[in-house]
Amino acid sequence: MSSTSSSSTMSSEHKSQLGPSDTVREVPEKISENSITAWTQVLVSHLLVMNGFGYFSSFGLFESHWVTYLGKSGSDISWVGSLSLFLLFFLGTLSGPLMDRGHLRLLLIFGCGFQLLGVFTTSAVSQYWQLVLSQGIVQGIGNGLLFTPCIALVSTYFSKRRAFALSLAACGAPIGGVIFPLISQQLSTRIGSPWAIRVMGFVMVFNTVWILLLARPRHFQQTRGPLVDPRAFKEPTYLLFAIGIFFTLWGVYIAYFYTSTYGKHVIGLSDTSSLTQLMVLNAVGIPGRTVPGFLADAYFGAFNTLLPFVLGASVMLFGWIGATSSSSFYCFVVIYGICSNAVQTLFPSTLSKLTTDMSKIASRVGMVFTVGSVACLTGPPIAGALIGVADGSYLYAQLFGGTSVMLGFVFLSAARWTQSVQKN
Repeated sequence: MSSTSSSSTMSSEHKSQLGPSDTVREVPEKISENSITAWTQVLVSHLLVMNGFGYFSSFGLFESHWVTYLGKSGSDISWVGSLSLFLLFFLGTLSGPLMDRGHLRLLLIFGCGFQLLGVFTTSAVSQYWQLVLSQGIVQGIGNGLLFTPCIALVSTYFSKRRAFALSLAACGAPIGGVIFPLISQQLSTRIGSPWAIRVMGFVMVFNTVWILLLARPRHFQQTRGPLVDPRAFKEPTYLLFAIGIFFTLWGVYIAYFYTSTYGKHVIGLSDTSSLTQLMVLNAVGIPGRTVPGFLADAYFGAFNTLLPFVLGASVMLFGWIGATSSSSFYCFVVIYGICSNAVQTLFPSTLSKLTTDMSKIASRVGMVFTVGSVACLTGPPIAGALIGVADGSYLYAQLFGGTSVMLGFVFLSAARWTQSVQKN
């Protein structure tokens, strides 16, 4: 708060509304968005995203490897990635309220521990069930305990520049999506895939040390309410946004799972070129995340900036159908990479703007993430099944992805319209 008197007034008003079993945390003094502490939390979130989404963004690399090594279909392996992504979003219902109640340090310790355990056990996998357990469940739990708090952590320090700050944090995904495949490309043939995965784990250990040293959560006045706030879904904007994000996430990750195999089996790319394509898809995420974040804060707002990129992602998924040559395929990868990375960056910052009560921000973000988790669990395997039904043709999967994201655009546009009506 800007003054002691205003803090006292708000605190007394808040206490008068609480029951005897509720707890209260004093509102901290306002911290400048230009402070070292604030930007240090951006770095913390950046490293968290790199360890989680950055590693996951390389799943196309892992899918190609495990299909060959374990002799399983692409659809079977995609369930592993989908399960990990499902847990990443689904556990937001738990991790969000825990952060709201001041338990970020505990979440960091357990979340990072599960992440590292998942990576190092993945390096010893020899059977499919072991892969499901290590990379799907264990690492998914670690990611789920950390992702919602890392978004909420930045959101509590930034308001005017929130979208840009979150975009910098989100750049951990494309940076990790370049570093981890590069490690595989350079080391797998020299020291073998198990040790290449362990090297990735050592990179994550290094990041984890800095995360635990630098994290500084803020604490707000807080009541011990339920983990889920059903009243949020009675707000038309919030409800429509949640539905829109479901359809968007149902289709947007399909390309991350299947562009590598598409490049190899349809375009005829070599293993090295296919890996390079995956790194390009992730690398374009750096401008794809930072530039839209800057535009959102400086000119258009997060919601207005999000919508055209969702539409662009849908159009490009339909355009993927025509990517039948190496040049057209790389063109698709670059443009889609920019659009999809912008979507992944802007939807959390847009969501955080829908909540004005900072003491509930992690909970409400986590609720929408939980809705999206179901889409992430089912979308890529459905696409894989459609590829199987079509005897290896990607047409049905491409149509499914494009249509799903287009439906997401329709519902998100409706959410933006209801928001503008309510403001007026």
